[in-house]
Amino acid sequence: MTQLATREFINGLPKAELHLHLEGTLEPELKLALAQKNGIDIGQSTIAEIRASYQFDSLASFLAVYYPAMDVLQTEDDFYHLAFTYLQKAHQENVRYAELFFDPQAHMARGIAFETVVNGFHRACTDAHAFNLDAHLIMCFLRDLSAESARQLLAIAKPYQTKILGIGLDSDEHHNPPLKFLREYGEAVAQGYRITMHADIDQVDAIQHIQQALEIIRVERLDHGTNIVENPDLVDWVAQLRIGLTACPLSNRLVADDMQDQEILQLMDHNVKVSINSDDPAYFGGYINDNYAAIAVKNGLTIEQIVQFAKNSFETAWISDAQKQVYLAEIDTYVADYFKK
Repeated sequence: MTQLATREFINGLPKAELHLHLEGTLEPELKLALAQKNGIDIGQSTIAEIRASYQFDSLASFLAVYYPAMDVLQTEDDFYHLAFTYLQKAHQENVRYAELFFDPQAHMARGIAFETVVNGFHRACTDAHAFNLDAHLIMCFLRDLSAESARQLLAIAKPYQTKILGIGLDSDEHHNPPLKFLREYGEAVAQGYRITMHADIDQVDAIQHIQQALEIIRVERLDHGTNIVENPDLVDWVAQLRIGLTACPLSNRLVADDMQDQEILQLMDHNVKVSINSDDPAYFGGYINDNYAAIAVKNGLTIEQIVQFAKNSFETAWISDAQKQVYLAEIDTYVADYFKK
């Protein structure tokens, strides 16, 4: 399989998406339509004006655009429409399984009830079964809010726990280390949630935060996290434990000068279970196949290397070993059929 991976091959490859923010799939067309439906003044009246507002050069400047955009999401149907639109796109890109982040605190802060958010998103995940896409929700704590706010969110979510697979941690990392949420993560595990958290690239105290996440909180996955290459001992450790890292090449350019592709490939060379994902595709110009293609084209990756990314995505998904084997067999069948062409 020394043949280079083409976009055609990537498009048909079965894959899982493990790092996708549903609010980050709010395309300008849907944002404008929802604003008009709900009578929300977003300060723009055309698609071009909305696209022009997507100017950011740091995590903080991105969040300053990202959170106000959510104002257009008002009803359960709005949340359903947002998620189902993404899931249809994911199906077209041959995503077979997805675990999707959502930020209820950001909506509750503007007066939207928790059940409105989770019911809309969960209904979309249920309806995606119609086109054979298995999707689940990961509820994120906003790390720039208080630990008490996270604790309250866990309590509010308890009656809806069957609709939520895991807990994540996102938003502004500066002065908000993982240990801030140690108690809340302990409670989440006690309640039966799976756990992951963001370790955004090139942040202040990045390695210290990664160590806290891995060694103290004991997350099952690490989102972004490519700064781990600065500590070879931690790289060896996550490889041994088979902890997944969910890389997002196109969104990495928000913070770094490049896609962090060399760091991603270095992790692959050390047998770390790193996968490729799309993060906030409406804002960073690419869904999952665009991310696969970007790292493949820039680095001349082979089919074998691209297949390993896809296999890593299923191997680090929160599914049973039997389910993993079904998806891995799908990949093997796809590759075998591709070479018969």
